Amino acid sequence: MAEFDHLRFTLSRNAFGHLSLESDQGTFTDVVPVRAFPISDPDQSIAIVDREGHELVWLDQLNQTSAENQALINEELAAREFMPVLTKINDVSTFATPSTWQVETSRGATQFILRGEDDIRRINKTMFLVSDNHGVQYLIQDIQSLDKHSRRLLDRFL
Repeated sequence: MAEFDHLRFTLSRNAFGHLSLESDQGTFTDVVPVRAFPISDPDQSIAIVDREGHELVWLDQLNQTSAENQALINEELAAREFMPVLTKINDVSTFATPSTWQVETSRGATQFILRGEDDIRRINKTMFLVSDNHGVQYLIQDIQSLDKHSRRLLDRFL
């Protein structure tokens, strides 16, 4: 692992739109930011790795780097991490699996097929991840924020 001073690196986009990292140690192309805890603590513990996955920079907090670097890191992570937030469960086709769920998310209304109860994972006391048959994961940030009808439907699968 290369040692970098957190305050002395600069991220930029090259002509192909990929991130490059420039520091006293040299210039690295096609670098990728990676969150250690993308769901439970997304703004902490972020690594910037090279194309082989070697860690180049470690940030305990995102705010340890410049605002320009933070913006590029957030852009890159947002483009790569697609995880709509499930805000309402309108209907499920059956309480047996597989079942078709009609839901409202932070990205709009959609429907997906839940293959089994194992595709609903508890992250912590209030947070859940629901995976559909295509591998798309829907985040329930706080089960208590769902309406009563949605909680009742979800409870049938827990």
